[in-house]
Amino acid sequence: MRIDVLTLFPEMFDGVFSSSILGKAREKGIVSLAAVNFRQFSTDKHSTVDDYPYGGGGGMVLKPEPMFAAVESLVPADGPRPRIILMCPQGETFTQQKAEQLSSEEHLIFVCGHYEGYDERIREHLVTDELSIGDYVLTGGELPAMVVIDSVARLLPGVLGNETSAVTDSFSTGLLEYPHYTRPAVFRDWEVPEVLLSGHHGKIDAWRREQSLLRTFKRRPDLLEQAELTAKERVWLAGLREREERLMEREAQQHVDRAEKE
Repeated sequence: MRIDVLTLFPEMFDGVFSSSILGKAREKGIVSLAAVNFRQFSTDKHSTVDDYPYGGGGGMVLKPEPMFAAVESLVPADGPRPRIILMCPQGETFTQQKAEQLSSEEHLIFVCGHYEGYDERIREHLVTDELSIGDYVLTGGELPAMVVIDSVARLLPGVLGNETSAVTDSFSTGLLEYPHYTRPAVFRDWEVPEVLLSGHHGKIDAWRREQSLLRTFKRRPDLLEQAELTAKERVWLAGLREREERLMEREAQQHVDRAEKE
């Protein structure tokens, strides 16, 4: 896979692209990573990439000319069109499913902006995707691009040492991942669950599935609406919901009783 990033601060990617999993993937030739300063595609003597917005208002807006020229320099005229991804708060929320979709592409171009925003013609006529990593605002698109690139690259064959890791990660199955333990078996009187020491793979798999469901139920119950569950699992989760509702009702009544006594 080839990944190019258009940014005003390419030096931000030096460590990210040369370290850890991404660095190893780059060394193996699994992924090609490059950060390109789109300021070099400006045509005026001041290398201007932004200007005041038409109609007035605060902030500066990235101009279309340098961005279009930068993208066109990375895409052969007769070659396949890559996915061109604009990082912005207004974009589609990035998910594991989106990462899996992007990991099947041969060429990705990320556009990282600064200032007030982008000329709308960049959105309408240049990019293919707009992505956000959450409902908050950052200084620029560089950090979000790093997040997405890391998430996508680790799904490529040969990037991870253990090929099953990406499959069992949280969100890959639609559920949060089960708890993990390693040696020692007892640490400060906290013991590893006995089932994990049993060597019985069937029981271990069942325990992990149950823990995954339980953790998702407690932390991200919204994910259960789309998860693939068996009929038995749905009944079990329904029982958990009933017990939780009864507990909440009991706690609410206790609060009322204490208030009346006071």
